[in-house]
Amino acid sequence: MKKMKAVIPAAGLGTRFLPATKAMPKEMLPVVDKPAIQYVVEEAVSADIDDILVIIGRNKNAISDHFDSVPELEVRLQQKGDHGRLERVMKSSDLADIHFVRQGEPKGLGHAVLRARTHVGDSSFAVLLGDDLIDERDPLLVDMIAAHERTGAAVIALMEVDPSQIHMYGAAAVDETDTDGVVKVTGLVEKPAAEDAPSNLAVIGRYVLPAKVFEILERTEPGKGGEIQLTDALQELAAETDGPGVVGVVFGGRRYDTGDRVDYIKAIVQLAADREDLGPGLRPWLKEFAERL
Repeated sequence: MKKMKAVIPAAGLGTRFLPATKAMPKEMLPVVDKPAIQYVVEEAVSADIDDILVIIGRNKNAISDHFDSVPELEVRLQQKGDHGRLERVMKSSDLADIHFVRQGEPKGLGHAVLRARTHVGDSSFAVLLGDDLIDERDPLLVDMIAAHERTGAAVIALMEVDPSQIHMYGAAAVDETDTDGVVKVTGLVEKPAAEDAPSNLAVIGRYVLPAKVFEILERTEPGKGGEIQLTDALQELAAETDGPGVVGVVFGGRRYDTGDRVDYIKAIVQLAADREDLGPGLRPWLKEFAERL
């Protein structure tokens, strides 16, 4: 197979984080000391993907600036002998071959993915949503790519959630397969009530898709919220009787939801507490703080 490319939709307005996102893209909000989108790019790179397309909207130039080199800053750090910060600054501009295209109108995730058609071409590709950060110690994308190469199916990431929380996600109806941790997806329900959910397996923001999905998105009518939904295209793939369909990789590792304000704060605390340079000073304080609550 051709080497896979990745698509990162990053055109959302980030209204849940206003006023912080009034002038700064939500993808650039810091998670400890890196913007959220850098974690996503690093995840793609760790899965041996080095060609990445970011779908942006208006007022998102800070994202492309972040992945560009800043010679004056690099020279200044070099002159100061601050090699540690210099290395971290240069890393973001050397991670991968990163391209940008504008979505134009905010017509939904399916429309954002469709904007990648010219860049991706006729090859399979990965889609990584920036709201979901996957801990680098618990690789997911590598397993999803392997499942796609093995089956030819579209692959979605699934995670068990408490049934009381399933209304916040897309829920998958599934059948078991012979492969541990991989299920056959027979249907998808967007944000169902707990009593109507086909399972407590929630769709999280990672996909590996065949190029055929572009043809489906081209003819997909706007759905929920007046937007072109990627879920509708996946439903069509799952319903095909003569194709490989859709499979799900069930993820049991560490995931951080940065699309919600409380979960965003939790992500920062959890990641910082686990770091060798920050954890020793942070963990004792967290214990003391928790005892005062």
